[in-house]
Amino acid sequence: MDTRILGTDGPVVSALGLGLMGMSDAYGAADDTESVATVHAALDAGVTLLDTGDFYGMGHNELLLRDALRGRDRDNAVISVKFGVQRDASGAFLGIDARPAAVKASLAYSLRRLGVDHIDVYRPARLDPAVPIEETVGAIAELVQAGLVRHIGLSEVGAETLRRAHAVHPIADLQIEYSLMSRGIESEILPVARELGIGITAYGVLSRGLLSGHWSRQRAVGERDFRSFSPRFQGENLDHNLTLVEALRAVADAKGATVAQVAIAWVAAQGKDVVPLVGARRRDRLAEALAAETLHLTPADLAAVEQAVPADSAAGSRYAAPFMAQLDSER
Repeated sequence: MDTRILGTDGPVVSALGLGLMGMSDAYGAADDTESVATVHAALDAGVTLLDTGDFYGMGHNELLLRDALRGRDRDNAVISVKFGVQRDASGAFLGIDARPAAVKASLAYSLRRLGVDHIDVYRPARLDPAVPIEETVGAIAELVQAGLVRHIGLSEVGAETLRRAHAVHPIADLQIEYSLMSRGIESEILPVARELGIGITAYGVLSRGLLSGHWSRQRAVGERDFRSFSPRFQGENLDHNLTLVEALRAVADAKGATVAQVAIAWVAAQGKDVVPLVGARRRDRLAEALAAETLHLTPADLAAVEQAVPADSAAGSRYAAPFMAQLDSER
């Protein structure tokens, strides 16, 4: 697999990364054995960037990754970890804690759960409104100096926060939602990231399954599945969004590709500084997604894709309000 660099001075990573959240949280039940096999298949295919969070399944996801990496060469994995989200015993979200003491404690627990001596990219999952970003980044910078963290990342923050954070310590990448249906970063955030030499790791490239080509109006989801209350999956919004998917399917069919592959390839085509994260939980879905890495979209293809799914054409917001509003970005 081809490689890309996260930021000016960040790590070299595979052109596509694997997001592990769905293996533990948010999208219904997953099978641990199949999840580990999927991580193995990704590594065998040349995927190096593995993204997790200490709050995914409240530690389960990190322990799952530890199992998947057992017996593997640690140096072949670039482990990206998000921290700071607080949850209660029911799994409900309580807020963000990115105080310096919490940063260092969270890192210590992640190292233990993962069974590693360092984390390659460490980042707060969201902005803590009670803590200046300079304090949070300063605390991670101390962990870099101690050799426990290699690079600092951010997640779902705006342009001004990027500038303030980068002034304290170089930021390798910004992890942020970016897809054909979520293009909010293009006007301000992406230009500032490029000005500062900060890479983009794009999550939600399939818009949580909408752009997978496998979703239907009849598909049932459990109450603990994020999509059971996501505005884009409800009623008339879903009908409209699936119409966009069918328009994209026509473009994909003409390329001899799947809807998911075209959606992923479109994100990858937005710049060498953009690394799409695919959230496959099964080996068959992983194989489909990874084929996007070799799918070349010509200028004419890109124009056809954007005609099928124009900017701001998706119906419904990314998150339900007020639920999880505190976890949305400042943008």
